[in-house]
Amino acid sequence: MTDLTLLETDRLVLSGWRADQIDDLYRLHGDPTVAKFLTEHGQPWTQAEMQDALAHWIALFERQKMGKLRVIRKSDGALVGRCGFGVYGPDDTPEIGYSLYPEFWGNGYVYEAASALRDWYWRETDRDHFIGLADVRNENSLKVLRKLGGIYTHTGDNDHGHHCEWYRYDRPAAA
Repeated sequence: MTDLTLLETDRLVLSGWRADQIDDLYRLHGDPTVAKFLTEHGQPWTQAEMQDALAHWIALFERQKMGKLRVIRKSDGALVGRCGFGVYGPDDTPEIGYSLYPEFWGNGYVYEAASALRDWYWRETDRDHFIGLADVRNENSLKVLRKLGGIYTHTGDNDHGHHCEWYRYDRPAAA
């Protein structure tokens, strides 16, 4: 573990980003298959968008231990993608999001990372809820959001113009 490591699962390490890891983000969000549901234009992020996002994630991690985190496979140290909490809308509502390199799709990594982050969120913050949303055409992401236990709230456009299903995750009642 490093000082940027937030948590570990059986197969994964989730940690904050460093500015010198921008090339990893270029490879991830520069892939048209990955970027398809992430931008208003459905195209890969520009270098400026990636630099802004990375700076925001680093700052958010430093302030709140939140932000989109690197997801690293323990067995070989491979970076498989990113997963974490951003902030959404005028109220800065915590929002869970994720993206993986296509070669790692279908291995359960997103659910493993997202469920660990959900549990961390309830354990380490005093917030009462977070949200998740995914483009209605992105069935794999929607499956993860549903499996995480969110309550479907509505279908509507996000800030990027994608038609999304929206889910709300409320803090579980104390046992």
